[in-house]
Amino acid sequence: MLLGATDRQIGLVDRFAGCFTDHRAADLVEHTVASMVGQRVFGIALGYEDLNDHDQLRHDPVMATLVGKLEARRAGCAPLAGKSTLNRLELSRTEPSKYHKVSHDPRAIEDLLVTLFVEAHRKAPKQIILDLDATDDPIHGDQEGKFFHGYYDHYCYLPLYIFCGRDLLVSQLRRANIDGAAGAREEVERVVAQIRRSWPRTRILLRADSGFCRDELMAWCEANAVDFVFGLARNTRLAAEIEAELAEAAEESLGTGRPARRFKEFMWATLDSWSCRRRVVAKAEVTRGDTNPRFVVTSLSPAEAEARHLYEKIYCARGEMENRIKECQADLFADRTSCATMRANQLRLWFASMAYVLLCALRRIGLGLTQFAHATCGTIRLKLLKIGALVTISVRRVRIAMASAYPWRDEWGLAHTLLCAAPAR
Repeated sequence: MLLGATDRQIGLVDRFAGCFTDHRAADLVEHTVASMVGQRVFGIALGYEDLNDHDQLRHDPVMATLVGKLEARRAGCAPLAGKSTLNRLELSRTEPSKYHKVSHDPRAIEDLLVTLFVEAHRKAPKQIILDLDATDDPIHGDQEGKFFHGYYDHYCYLPLYIFCGRDLLVSQLRRANIDGAAGAREEVERVVAQIRRSWPRTRILLRADSGFCRDELMAWCEANAVDFVFGLARNTRLAAEIEAELAEAAEESLGTGRPARRFKEFMWATLDSWSCRRRVVAKAEVTRGDTNPRFVVTSLSPAEAEARHLYEKIYCARGEMENRIKECQADLFADRTSCATMRANQLRLWFASMAYVLLCALRRIGLGLTQFAHATCGTIRLKLLKIGALVTISVRRVRIAMASAYPWRDEWGLAHTLLCAAPAR
């Protein structure tokens, strides 16, 4: 019920379904694209990652209420689609064919994620920080695009994610035999252009680890008034720049018995891969006798962010993105890419991404005044969505009775009230 109220607020399912085109004979269609898309998104949000689960869920009256289809047109047919029908949806192509009558528009789906992000804000923020990262998506079969990745030590895909805080803007499936930053400039260019059409005066800062420290991306940022803070891989030339600071930190750590750190900034250029000199901030740290130097490169000036603040408060905060990726993969099954083709696996990733966006909207609109304001998707599902209830269906209504001893009934009631009271999109 909370998911349904959230969807009515942001119109996610209808707009996501609008990214598909149905070429089937309309008079023979039992399960519309909108009902199937809603069934799949709601199912993932509720913890049903396997299509086999829908052979039982197709008879569930609450799921039918969510989708808006309480009974089938044909006698003996369940209100909702089963696993085989949903599987054909997931295997849809970008162009219709004899055996694939439903097609989807990848660019429209990508743009919808950014549109939903923009609409989540009542007014344009002064600044946003876009976090970029790549992660592994393990492969356990013979899927298209299968490659072994040396860093992760297994066969996998290498999806690219872009988040702004908790909001997901990009989830792009990629092969694993590429550079971690491959395609990042194109995705950033598309996202920034779409954001600026709505927020032309918002300042944009990119943040990522050293895997994205590439001259192509940094030069594009400098040419398009986008700031950046990227990790910079250590080498002997960089280490030589902070030898004195490391020695001071080592002396202090030895005297106090505690970790010590120093910061230094300088202008830097590589021997041949960078097109210009850029500001680099170095952290010279010694912990228990071991040195731990770190470097970041940035377009921010010293007046905007001094060295320690830049590293500790701005750059290190990018680690929170790891938790968002864990939510997508562990709570919403974004790594269940077991289809034979990359196209189908990308669509699976987008279904999981939409379920994540839906739960984020529930958290933002309905749970902001409760103890679940910062809860993970898994916690929200466990405590607010997966609830035992008595469902009674009459001629005129579906009645749902929840237990009076339900421990989070106050939070649930407040969330439902806020979702129903908020103006719909």
